[in-house]
Amino acid sequence: MKDNSQRDSKKLLLIDDDPNLILLVKDYLEFRGYDVMTAENGREALEVLDNKVPDMIICDVMMPEMDGYSLVKHIRQEPRTNTIPVLFLSAKGQSQDRVKGLNEGADVYMVKPFEPEELVAQVESSLKQIKRLVDGRGRGLGEGPTIHVPHNVELTPTELKVVQLVAKGMANRNIAEQLNVSQRTIESHVSNMLNKTSLKNRTELARWAIESNMT
Repeated sequence: MKDNSQRDSKKLLLIDDDPNLILLVKDYLEFRGYDVMTAENGREALEVLDNKVPDMIICDVMMPEMDGYSLVKHIRQEPRTNTIPVLFLSAKGQSQDRVKGLNEGADVYMVKPFEPEELVAQVESSLKQIKRLVDGRGRGLGEGPTIHVPHNVELTPTELKVVQLVAKGMANRNIAEQLNVSQRTIESHVSNMLNKTSLKNRTELARWAIESNMT
């Protein structure tokens, strides 16, 4: 029996060039109550996104035709898709690989091989964050649940501009182009803000910016 509790048939887009992984993960997620669409690479995924907008994207990083980084760039540039949470799956597990994945616009980075239960937990966590964000906007932000950060956090004027653009769903590359600085500079600002706030990822940073009325 499928577990549909608290999921409301959320739609997921699963992208990977490994048919065995697609089959395994798709079956597992569908058993847990999710509606799963699939694609074999980033270009095929964009065709799917032209017709349907999922609640979350689970994407391999290294793929033929269009890799995960290029796909996320496209997703973050489009208003209809730029707020979709993205979970990267990758065989590369070094710290610099994780940092690059998150800085490129992914919200979660998981290393292969992974436990299916952990994947489900990460999916549920991301969807809950989005729901809190939407609910917070609907209630006028001030009444929504607030992320806890140190009270003495002070952002520089540039950091404030960066976090405002992060809250709009823009990837670091696009923020760099808009502010006319290098992507590495933006990555440094994001990293500094994560350290200052003790937040875990860009999604939480965006939530904090919106709930704190920085936007």
